[in-house]
Amino acid sequence: MCGILGCVLANQSCNVAPELFEGAMFLQHRGQDAAGIVTCGQRGRLYQCKGNGMARDVFTQARMNNLVGNMGITHLRYPTAGSSAGSEAQPFYVNSPYGISMSHNGNLVNSADLRKYLDETVHRHINTDSDSELLLNIFAAELDKFNKSRVNNTDVFSALRETMTQIRGAYAVVAMIAGYGLIGFRDPNGIRPLLFGERENADGTIDYLIASESVVLKAQGYNKFRDIAPGEAVIIRKEYTAGQEPEFKQVVEPKIFTPDIFEYVYFARPDSVMDGVSVYRSRIEMGNKLATKIRKYFPNNDVLGEIDVVIPVPDTARTSALQCAVSLNVPYREGFVKNRYIGRTFIMPNQAERRSSVRRKLNAMESEFKGRNVLLVDDSIVRGTTSKEIVIMAREAGAKKVFFASCAPPIRYNHIYGIDLADTKALVGFNRTEKEIAETIGADEVFYQDLGDLEECCRGGPAEKFEVGVFTGEYVTGIEDNYIQELEKIRAQNQRIKDANKGLSVDSCIDASDMVDVKAEVDISIYNTGDYVAN
Repeated sequence: MCGILGCVLANQSCNVAPELFEGAMFLQHRGQDAAGIVTCGQRGRLYQCKGNGMARDVFTQARMNNLVGNMGITHLRYPTAGSSAGSEAQPFYVNSPYGISMSHNGNLVNSADLRKYLDETVHRHINTDSDSELLLNIFAAELDKFNKSRVNNTDVFSALRETMTQIRGAYAVVAMIAGYGLIGFRDPNGIRPLLFGERENADGTIDYLIASESVVLKAQGYNKFRDIAPGEAVIIRKEYTAGQEPEFKQVVEPKIFTPDIFEYVYFARPDSVMDGVSVYRSRIEMGNKLATKIRKYFPNNDVLGEIDVVIPVPDTARTSALQCAVSLNVPYREGFVKNRYIGRTFIMPNQAERRSSVRRKLNAMESEFKGRNVLLVDDSIVRGTTSKEIVIMAREAGAKKVFFASCAPPIRYNHIYGIDLADTKALVGFNRTEKEIAETIGADEVFYQDLGDLEECCRGGPAEKFEVGVFTGEYVTGIEDNYIQELEKIRAQNQRIKDANKGLSVDSCIDASDMVDVKAEVDISIYNTGDYVAN
C-alpha cells in the first residue's frame, strides 16, 4: 500500500522536486516507512534523495535544492514484508540500459521464479528482498534485448508487454528512463490504483502528473484526469512539443477488473475518487449497511436503550461511524482524542510496540463513556491487539457495555498484494467465530460488515468485482500457497534478525542459514555525496 508519483513539467528550466514533495504530503497516509525522489536534469543525469522516515524528514530544504530537472518520480513506502532496511527505500535504479528508475506500489506473487530467471538467464544481480527491484530488472532486461543506443515509444511498449507477461500480482508503477521520459502502467486486474492528469499553464503548455490517488491531482491543479486502465500504459516524453502528447496503449489484455476493496475501507483518503467511485460516499454507505446489520441483533430491531452512543476509532472510521449513528438514531460522540504526533500503529512490526502505542496515540474521555453502552466503530479488525486495548480503555473510562463494529468483514487470510497485515495465524479472525473474536478482544459483541454489503457500497465504477482474498482466501491471481509460505518465512526471518540485533534471545532451533542474509542498511545506487544523502 505505497504511494507513487511521477511528474513532467513543460518548462524545461523549472525543477519538479517541489511539486513532487507537495504531492508526497498528500499521499503520506499511504506509506510512512520511507520516502524517495529521483529527478532527471536536462542532460539526462539523475539526482536522488531517499531514506527511512516521513517525507518531511527525508526531503529537507538542503536536499531538495540538489534535486534538479523538470521530470521526476516519488515513492512513499509501506513495508510489505516487514522490512525497514534503508536499502529497500524506493525509487530503485539500474544504470543499464539507459538508466532507469522505478517506483512500484503492490506485490508480485511469482517473485521466486522471477529471481531465478534474473539470476540464471539474464544474469542481473538483485541486491534486496524487494519484488520492486525484481520488476525493475525484468523491465530493464527486456529493454536491453533491443541492443540499441536509443529506444522509442514502440520499443518501450514492447518491453512493457513482455514484462507484464512475465510478472504476476498487483502493480501500479511509475518509471523514468534518463533523458527520455516518464512511464506509468497498471496490472491487468487493476488491483492497485493509478491516475493520469493534465494541467494547462498560462502559456498554453501542459504539465503531466501520474499519482496513486485523485486528491493529489485535484490539489495541485490537474483538473483533467482519468484512471489508467488495467493493463494500460502511458509514456510522457521529457521534452515534448505539439504532436508529441503522452501516448497511451493497452499493453496487455485486461483481465477481470478487481480493485482491492481495502482501498475504500481504509487506505485511500476520503476525498479521493478511485476508478469512478467516491471513497467518501462508499464509507457513508458502509455506515448505513452496518446500522442495518446491528439492528437485526436486537429484539424488534430496536437499539433504544441498548446502545447509548456511537464512538469512532480515529481516524478512518469517522465517516462510517457518523452515518451509522444517524441511521440508528443514536448520538454520535468523539470519545477518543488522538495524539497526531504519533505514527500509525498499523505499520509497527512488533506486537509489544503496537500495544503500548495505542495508549500513546489515543486517550479516552471519561465523560463520553461513563455509565453508557457504547458502540465503537472501526474500519477493520486485523490482529485484534489494538481493538482489545481500545475496548479496555473504554471500560476503564466507565463504559457499561462495549460493542465493537467493523466496516469490513472478518479478516481471516493474508493480504498478498501489497499490505503487510500479519502472518495468517496472527489474525484475530483466523479460525475464530465472531463470538470468539468478541471474547478475544473483550467486547460484549462484535458486529462485522457482510461481504456482499461491502461490495455493494463500493460499486458504481467500471470494476466488475473486487479483490477480497483477505476475507475469503480466494485471490484474483489464483492459488498462491507457495508465495504465502515464502512471505511468512521472510517476515519471520526479518523479525529474528531484528531481535538478534537488539540483543534479544533467538530460538535455538532456527536454521543458521536464516541469519546469513542480513539486509544492507544503505543502497548500492546513485546516492549523491555529502549532506544531500538521506540515510
